[in-house]
Amino acid sequence: ESGRVASTPMCRSIHRLRSGTVIDDRHAMEEAARQYVRKVSGFTSPAPHNEEAFERAVQSIADATDRLMHDLRIGRSTAP
Repeated sequence: ESGRVASTPMCRSIHRLRSGTVIDDRHAMEEAARQYVRKVSGFTSPAPHNEEAFERAVQSIADATDRLMHDLRIGRSTAP
């Protein structure tokens, strides 16, 4: 199977950011994003020539997480 990676659980070290309500903790979102980028890239700390791409990915994922947390409809019916 060319190019396939074994299916394994990912990012067990990322903690749940929501506990019943939408969170607004940007620091926690960035730390979770950093853990994700470390896991998928295979780098604990990027080499100097990869730092910009690494940080750009962290911020992009943290931004997506922020949008998700603010868009979730916790405890509200989605029925019209």
